[in-house]
Amino acid sequence: MTLKSYAQGQWFEGKDENSAPLHNAITGDNIGSVSSAGLNFKEMTDYARDVGGKNLLAMSMHERAMMLKNLAKFLDECKQEFYDLSYATGATKGDSWVDIDGGIATFFVYSSKGRRELADENIVLDGNLEQISREGTFLGQHVMVPMKGVAVHINAFNFPVWGMMEKLAPTLLAGLPAIVKPATSTSYLTKAVFEKMIESGLLPEGAIQLICGSVGDLLSHLTCQDVVSFTGSAWTASKLTSHPTIMSENVRFVAECDSLNCSILGEDAAPDTEEFKLYVKEVVREMTVKAGQKCTAIRRAIVPEKYSASVVTALQEILGKTTMGDPTIEGVRMGALASISQRDEVRERVEELSAENEIVHGDVDNFTIKGGNRDKGAFFPPILMLCNEPFKKLKVHNTEAFGPVATVIPYKNNAEAITLANMGEGSLVASVFSKDKAVVKELVMGIGPYHGRIAVINEDCAKESTGHGSPLPHLKHGGPGRAGGGEELGGILAVKHYMQRVALQGSPDILTGTTNKFIKGAETKELNEHPFRKNFHAINVGDSLFTKSREVTLKDVEHFAHFTGDEFYAHMLEEAAAANPFFEGRVAHGYLILSFAAGLFVDPEPGPVLANYGLNDLQFQQPLYPGDSMSVRLTCKQKIPRAEQIYGEVRWDVEATNQDGETVATYELLTLNAYEG
Repeated sequence: MTLKSYAQGQWFEGKDENSAPLHNAITGDNIGSVSSAGLNFKEMTDYARDVGGKNLLAMSMHERAMMLKNLAKFLDECKQEFYDLSYATGATKGDSWVDIDGGIATFFVYSSKGRRELADENIVLDGNLEQISREGTFLGQHVMVPMKGVAVHINAFNFPVWGMMEKLAPTLLAGLPAIVKPATSTSYLTKAVFEKMIESGLLPEGAIQLICGSVGDLLSHLTCQDVVSFTGSAWTASKLTSHPTIMSENVRFVAECDSLNCSILGEDAAPDTEEFKLYVKEVVREMTVKAGQKCTAIRRAIVPEKYSASVVTALQEILGKTTMGDPTIEGVRMGALASISQRDEVRERVEELSAENEIVHGDVDNFTIKGGNRDKGAFFPPILMLCNEPFKKLKVHNTEAFGPVATVIPYKNNAEAITLANMGEGSLVASVFSKDKAVVKELVMGIGPYHGRIAVINEDCAKESTGHGSPLPHLKHGGPGRAGGGEELGGILAVKHYMQRVALQGSPDILTGTTNKFIKGAETKELNEHPFRKNFHAINVGDSLFTKSREVTLKDVEHFAHFTGDEFYAHMLEEAAAANPFFEGRVAHGYLILSFAAGLFVDPEPGPVLANYGLNDLQFQQPLYPGDSMSVRLTCKQKIPRAEQIYGEVRWDVEATNQDGETVATYELLTLNAYEG
């Protein structure tokens, strides 16, 4: 059976004579083949742009976010068949949970973040408004707009589900269609999940396509509007970035590469501490989960020299109890590598590393398995090494065995630990096991420039910690140098990788009309009816109410002070207040101004406004003195619908002014308004 690709809305089977075989990693049995021979890659890219892109951008941001949620729910109902198939990749049930449930969770997270953090627009604000001109009639605002291309996702073999979904989530949310190219050895699992996504009917036509097999001349058909997102080795990433079309068209290239990640045991973490125990447990876990086939796995265990023997002994004890074999058999804790070729490559790297380092646990030629086929399967035992001269023997810092292999590296002081960590020349992640805040700060400042993520773990957070090797969709997953320089995840930042940043310049009115977010100075519409009497759909950005005025008396100030307990001298003592360089005498409380502002603009009757749930960016611009009067300008600033709710969020620009029209206070008010009523 040859795995089918999915191109231009149809399943396509490549020519058998050009196919590459697929094997069960546990038994070595043939389970099919892959071939992309016959696919027209130019037509695929054209179809993605002309059909997929247009269909995705016909949806709003929140509609795409809901699409991700519904896809995740659909896939969650199908995941048992994914688990059953995943065993053939060599994965245990726990390994599959990270891959399958982790991938589905990524869709859920991006759906939630897209609806909570982004407006329901196909234009995304990026950063703060810039006032370029003195009078504020010419402004600047960075915005992100959808690109008119296609994202090509080239994924690694180790996470056939999560690897695909971590890229698809921000890509589809950004409105960019994708062509997915899974690694051959585990492509059958990727294809199974992909097929279910198509079967769901939740994706618009052309949103995603799949290549099982070679990418052929695909890269030759890319333009400046396209993005290549790659996960794999630094060598392959370098080869791809030197492709003539990638270079000549300046195609955006996002790379997340395998790296020599490290974990540092702090000098305070002696063998009798909880941090020491946690450290040993984490190193073992990172060696054995997915049989060490994680781009974030711990390759270098950097430990205080005085504790190195204890660390080695503790690791030997636990690794010696790790049962390897067929992951469907009870008691098996580590499965096989993904393929025979991967097994052979890891063996070669171990031979290179062992030329300079002592193997203190494991034997590549002498190990036992429980079930499976040792000769035909891709099994490889956990190998632990010790490097006692890490400043002279450098292979440990530049050679990675992408399997269950780690090296213990002793250090004398924090400065040495920092140097050793950074000798990896750029990593996805480092972890620090310590409770000493000074030690942690020194290490973070020292290794931060060379690492994309730093996980600090101790007994205070261990119970809820996601651990060293678990990238999260909320945070950056990438790193500098050898790690590729990309940022695969990172929440909304990852969405922006698939959009184009534009510096938009113009008048407040033009910027408001373009972004659908009110900017001071833009045209407003004075309402006869109070805006709080309008439901969510009836309110428009720019709708405005200017209230009557209210005098603030000394009696008001003193009553507020006694009632709340806020008797700060600037409100109560004339002479002391006048001595303050900011005041001329006693002043009204800032929160009194807010309270009176609410009294001026709130409509008290029941209606579409269901709740006031907060305010943002409060600033008191100048004092309000007893005897002054104040008025309020309330303007609809932005509307954000809440999917699956009966209400939406309305953000109001609030400006309180004194009798001379001078601004006293500004803030953003948040209300929840019913869709009907």
